[in-house]
Amino acid sequence: MSTVPHCDDVLPADVQTINLPEVSERLGIPVTRVHDLLREGVLLAVRRSGVVAVPAVFLDGDEVARFLPGLVSVLRDGGYLDEEILRWLFTEDDSLPGRPAEALHGHRAREVVRRAQAMGF
Repeated sequence: MSTVPHCDDVLPADVQTINLPEVSERLGIPVTRVHDLLREGVLLAVRRSGVVAVPAVFLDGDEVARFLPGLVSVLRDGGYLDEEILRWLFTEDDSLPGRPAEALHGHRAREVVRRAQAMGF
């Protein structure tokens, strides 16, 4: 049996997380499919208080945030580890403004992806 991919909890304390069974319920898929999404880099997870969980902002209603999988792929291709990706996504950026993870849900999403592409060089 393989383990579910996750990182140490590098998220700020105020970041809401959702455990994997709840992610499964919200997305309407089996929890084993959530494990697959983590393995594929569609989602990222942390272990918080002994429980593997996904930042709530990574979901948009009953779907994964549209730009998240591509963003993770770009950053991984640029040599970033998942912990580094999570730190960057949840670090305040006054030029956005806010955190890149929060910007994935609006008109600033393309700017976040553009910045991630530039970070790879």
